[in-house]
Amino acid sequence: MAPFLRGTRTIELDGEILHVAGHLRTSAISLGDVAAAPAVRKTLLGATLSITTGSKETIILRGAKRRDALVFSNQVEKAWVEYNVSALEREADRFSQLHAAVTALARPTRYPAACAVQVILDEARSLDDAVLSKLRAEAIGSEAASLVAEVRTFVADPRRIRNTAIELFVIAELERWKDFFDTIESKPLTHEQRLSVVVDEDATLVLAGAGSGKTSVITAKAAYLAKAGIRSPDEILLLAFAKNAAEEMSERVQARSGVALAARTFHALAYDIIGLVEGSKPALARHAADDALFIDTIKQILKNLVRSDPNVAKSIIKWFAQFFVEPKTEWDFRTKHDFYTHIEKLDLRTLQGEKVKSYEELQIANWLYENGMEYEYEPVYEHKLASAGRRDYCPDFRLVESGIYIEHFGVRRQTMPDGSEHLTTASFVDREQYLAGIDWKRETHSAYETTLIETYSYERQEGRLLTSLAEKLAPYVSPKPRPPEEIFDRLVEMKQVDNFSQLLGTFLRKYKGGAYSVADCETKAKKLNLGRRAAAFLSVFEPVFEEYEKRLEGRIDFEDMILRAARYAETGRFRSPFRHILVDEFQDISQSRGKLVKALKAQHQDARVFAVGDDWQSIFRFAGSDIHLMRHFGVEFGGSFDGESGVHKTVDLGRTFRSVDQIAFAARAFVLKNPAQIEKRIVPAGKATEPAIKFVEVTANEGQKKLAELLTSISEMSATSEQTSVLLLGRYRFLEPDMRDLQMRFPLLRLSFKTIHASKGLEADHVVLLKADGGRTGFPSETVDDPLLSLVSPEVEPFENAEERRVMYVAMTRARRTLTILASKSRPSSFVTELRKDLAVGTEWSGDTAQVVHECGECGGRLVDVVGHDGRLWYRCEHVQNCGNILPSCPSCGTNLPRSSSSGSSELSCSCGAASLKCPDCKDGWFVERTGRYGPFLSCVRYPSCSGKARRSSQKVLEN
Repeated sequence: MAPFLRGTRTIELDGEILHVAGHLRTSAISLGDVAAAPAVRKTLLGATLSITTGSKETIILRGAKRRDALVFSNQVEKAWVEYNVSALEREADRFSQLHAAVTALARPTRYPAACAVQVILDEARSLDDAVLSKLRAEAIGSEAASLVAEVRTFVADPRRIRNTAIELFVIAELERWKDFFDTIESKPLTHEQRLSVVVDEDATLVLAGAGSGKTSVITAKAAYLAKAGIRSPDEILLLAFAKNAAEEMSERVQARSGVALAARTFHALAYDIIGLVEGSKPALARHAADDALFIDTIKQILKNLVRSDPNVAKSIIKWFAQFFVEPKTEWDFRTKHDFYTHIEKLDLRTLQGEKVKSYEELQIANWLYENGMEYEYEPVYEHKLASAGRRDYCPDFRLVESGIYIEHFGVRRQTMPDGSEHLTTASFVDREQYLAGIDWKRETHSAYETTLIETYSYERQEGRLLTSLAEKLAPYVSPKPRPPEEIFDRLVEMKQVDNFSQLLGTFLRKYKGGAYSVADCETKAKKLNLGRRAAAFLSVFEPVFEEYEKRLEGRIDFEDMILRAARYAETGRFRSPFRHILVDEFQDISQSRGKLVKALKAQHQDARVFAVGDDWQSIFRFAGSDIHLMRHFGVEFGGSFDGESGVHKTVDLGRTFRSVDQIAFAARAFVLKNPAQIEKRIVPAGKATEPAIKFVEVTANEGQKKLAELLTSISEMSATSEQTSVLLLGRYRFLEPDMRDLQMRFPLLRLSFKTIHASKGLEADHVVLLKADGGRTGFPSETVDDPLLSLVSPEVEPFENAEERRVMYVAMTRARRTLTILASKSRPSSFVTELRKDLAVGTEWSGDTAQVVHECGECGGRLVDVVGHDGRLWYRCEHVQNCGNILPSCPSCGTNLPRSSSSGSSELSCSCGAASLKCPDCKDGWFVERTGRYGPFLSCVRYPSCSGKARRSSQKVLEN
């Protein structure tokens, strides 16, 4: 066939190949690349033959004889049809199976998990690339084309089809197993509980809030998998964290469903894996299952290192002397109140035993103690001064032997544009007044010829505070360094070694469990700007860890056990039979346990992880738990589908069967102040008919009395036919009252005491939280959320008191009907202050709903009403050791406090109606009449703290 025009010259069919010759080149085209049957069109000069290819290019042969073109076209079309039909026939069995799998997604009998559907998708894409995409409907016929189209539609939009399949399955499965869900527990499961059982994604996370019935869910899930024939019992791994929880779950599954399924702890599983691989089980470290013995081991290591290694001893003493507390100064805070609150939390107690007022003073005091220089803190100056209303002058330090005074000044240097040096103070300090005070102190020492050594905040800022102090003291005194053992014994006596050992123990477990190195920690410390404190800590931790590993003497601890088992699973030395891994209390999982779960899951393409937990109740950081694994559940344990990784499902149980609305909603709002917590909805157990959250303010030494009054009230309103349960909670074990005596005094109550950590999983009609006070051993605890723990955590928790906030949530949600919080009146926990501020409805305030909180004008703290030695009511700043602001109550009513009625007002008025002239020199004081050498005059009620004065006038004056 010769063309009349230039272009394609000839087309020849050779079996399944079309040979196309042009003027410039020749090409071969497979019939599989032909998109449609050839077309012949009559023209003036003969006929034109057109063949369209899959690449949308058209081969055009012009000027052929029409009869020849039609014959050739029919031959090509016949060959093309035969090619397509035979191509489909060659893959008939494969296509048939694939088509069945795809169409089954329209009526799924098993949950269409990513791992299962991805297998179908991989096969569909492979067959589509090789065959289906090249088939033409007109070549294979409408019936076959329809079947191919169904598969190709799935290839084009697999996510939509899988999601639809999931919806269809869940609806049908919930109906199919309705009777099972109605009867598996004593009460029918809720919709959310049923949903969590039938959802069976590669990774499924069930968010089980406090009292939401998580045990019912994990029990029903295990029974469902076995009874539905999805897995045999030996393919189901049910994991718990505690032995008693594992035993309870095993018994519950057996009793509820008749399925014999043994739940195991992580440690039991890991120990079994090691035994199977190694042929025997290595001995356990004596402290492995004993937290108290573990911490005692750390303490013994510290003690031995102090006595045996001078370099390590130096690092240990340096840590306690300079870095035991977080090194923040007044320069790191915007207000006095914030600074004082921080200082009081830290409990800045020196090696000598006294409390000081700043971190820099702590460094100086400890350096003096280390170097054997006996000193007095804030002694009264040896010369009596004309005070002019001032308090006695008390320098910061006085060296006993030499009589030298040391004053530390909170000033930093700033270079001005003209090159001159300018001294600055913290933002909330009156610079001019402070600098005037420095000058007065210098003049005083000069006048009385006493030696004054000065230190400055800028010296610490420049990293030379203590070296500078040593240089300044060198002409007057010689250091007599105390032996490290003596200092360490002192630290033991002060209980500081206990807290540090707890921090070291928590760090060690997370360090081992996460397979960290010291280099990893050093790198992270730089990123987090933890600076010299992190370096000081690691210089102690590294030798402690090395000694700890030596002391194992071939034995293993739980971290070793889990990691070794995980390694055997990762390398295939242990072949896992488990296809479904069910994990209870997932919020408590550690990095090492997570590694084991991932290793077991990775052994089988269709293995699933089903986790039940509540990140709001993640409170075992000290035992190695890592909330990162739950917050990033999909990334850590999820599957992949259609190019998307981290595929998982989350089911929120929502409903609580425990707490009434006021408690449930207050606890939810409180814990969600940390935006990193996973948000969950809450459906409370019922509606409170009276205030469900109560606060009781406790003054010094009246804790037992207030507790007895509260228990009396609960006992009186309880039904006599049945004991009412009351759970007393303490942040620490030492807060436990005399329970035997209390039970004898209140026989109508079923009383118990637990630490908050030990109370997890428990509930009671009434919960009483004891001693919710501020301070380093208060609540929140200042040792739990130490920033150093971020060095061995994949995720930094920047939110202040993140873990302790969750501890408070656990405490609140143990209560069914009422929650009562006992807190110091003068120094309540920051959590109590926050809750009282946020909760306007459904709370009781020590029986006084009209209580007014007055702000201290000196620092911004609270003014607390206290009864003085004179029997009168006074208002004292909560920061009594730092601020010192104190005011008498109104002399007219004796109870309230005169306050400014409006900004700019020159008068203070009391709610009883009395009024007086406001002192212009301070924010809180008012003028009272006093008598001096020259007769009556007005002075501030805060004298001698405030020296404000005025002439006697006819204005109203509140008599002091």
